[in-house]
Amino acid sequence: MSTALAQKPRLSLVQIINMSVGFFGIQFGWDLQRANMGPIYEYLHANADDIPLLFLAAPLTGLIVQPVIGYMSDRTWHPKWGRRRPYFMVGAIVSTIALLFMPHSSALWMAAGLLWVLDTFGNVTMEPFRAFVADKLSEEQRTRGFVMQSLMIGLGGCIASALPWMMTNWFHVKNTAASGTIPDNVQWSFYIGAFFFFSAVMYTVFTSKEYPPANISDAKKETEEKKGFGAGFNEIIHSILHMPKRMRALAIVQFFTWPGLFLMWFYYSTAVARNVFGATSETDVLYSQGRDFAGLTLSYYNIITFLFAFILPAIANRLGRKLTHSLCLLCGAAGLISVAWVTDKYMLYACMTGVGIAWASILSMPYAMLSGALPENKIGVYMGIFNFFIVLPEIIASLGFGWVMRTLLNNDRLLAVEIGGVLMIIAAALCYWLVNEKEA
Repeated sequence: MSTALAQKPRLSLVQIINMSVGFFGIQFGWDLQRANMGPIYEYLHANADDIPLLFLAAPLTGLIVQPVIGYMSDRTWHPKWGRRRPYFMVGAIVSTIALLFMPHSSALWMAAGLLWVLDTFGNVTMEPFRAFVADKLSEEQRTRGFVMQSLMIGLGGCIASALPWMMTNWFHVKNTAASGTIPDNVQWSFYIGAFFFFSAVMYTVFTSKEYPPANISDAKKETEEKKGFGAGFNEIIHSILHMPKRMRALAIVQFFTWPGLFLMWFYYSTAVARNVFGATSETDVLYSQGRDFAGLTLSYYNIITFLFAFILPAIANRLGRKLTHSLCLLCGAAGLISVAWVTDKYMLYACMTGVGIAWASILSMPYAMLSGALPENKIGVYMGIFNFFIVLPEIIASLGFGWVMRTLLNNDRLLAVEIGGVLMIIAAALCYWLVNEKEA
C-alpha cells in the first residue's frame, strides 16, 4: 500500500453517501434508456434485427471517451472544483439535454443520435466517478464505497424503470400512441429523468471535496511534460500493454459478463411484450401493457440490487470478493435463462431477483478487486481502460447479433435473453478460476 493511500482519512457514512448520490442520477438516465430504447426503436419502425446496430454508435464512442476522460481527469486539478468534479458537471449538463429531447424523436436516426449523445456524455460523467471512490477512500473502505454506488444505482434504476408504468397507473397518462410516435407516459418519464440526473450529480459536485495531489507542483510539472494528444495516446497504449495481472483477469470476466446484460437490455422488454403478453405488433394494446410490466420487473430487480447491497459487504468479507462475485453471476444467469419457462407474468419477479443480485455485484465487486491493484497516479486512465471490456462486448453484440437474430434465432427475442444467461455462467467460471486477489 502506498503512503498516499495509507494517509487517506476514514470517511463517515454521510460523506460516502454524499459522494455516491450522483450515481443515483446517472443510473436514472441509463435505466430509462435500457428499459425504453428497444420499444422506442420499434415504435419508430425498427425490426428486431436492426436494434443491435442502432445501439452501436454509443459504445464505439465510449471506447475512445472513457480512457481519454480518465487520462485527462488524472491530470486535472482546480483548487475549487478539484479533479473529477468538472467532468461530472459537463457530462450531466449535456446528458440532461439529451434526455429532454429523446422522447421527441421522430425518426430512427434522431433517436439513435440522441442515444449516442446520452451514452457519450453519460460516460464523461460516470467514468471519473469510479476513480473518485479510489481517490477518496482507503483500501479498507473501498468495498463499502463501491457498494454504496451499487445501492444508489439500484435506487435510481428501480424508479427509472418503473416510471412509464407509474405515469399510467398512478397519474393516468396515456401509454399508447399512433404508429411512428412515442407514448406520453414514456415522454414524461424522460422529463423526470432529466431532472433527477442533473440534480443528483450537482448534489455530489457541491457536497463533496477532493484531495489535492500529494505534491501539486510535481503534478503540474507532469501535466506540462505530458500534455498534448500524442503524449496522452502513448500513455494510454503503454497502460494497456502493461495492465496489472489482476486487471487482465478481471477484464476477461467483464468481457463475458456484459454481453449478457446487453442482450437483456436489447430484448427483455420486447420479449415480455410479445412472448409473455402475446402482442403481435408495437401498436397492439398488449404490447404497451407488456412493455410497462417489463419496466416494472426491471424496477424490481433494481430494488433487489438496492437491498442486496446492504449485505453484500458482509458476504464479501466472509467468502472473499472473487467467490462472492462468481456466485452472484450464477444467480443472474439463472434469472435470465428461467425467463423462457414463465407461464404467468408474475413469475418474472422471481427471474429478476437473480438478475438484481448479480447486478449489485457487477457494479461493485470487480471495481473493488481492481482498485487495490492500480497505481495511484493512473487510477482514472486504468478505470477507463477497464471499461473497454464493457464497451467491446457491446460493439461485438451490436455488429454481429443482428445476423444471429435474423439467421439463427428467427428474431426470437426470448432466445436472445437466454443466451445472455449462458454468457453469465461462463463469466462466473472465469472469475473463480482466473482471478487471484493476492496478485496485483
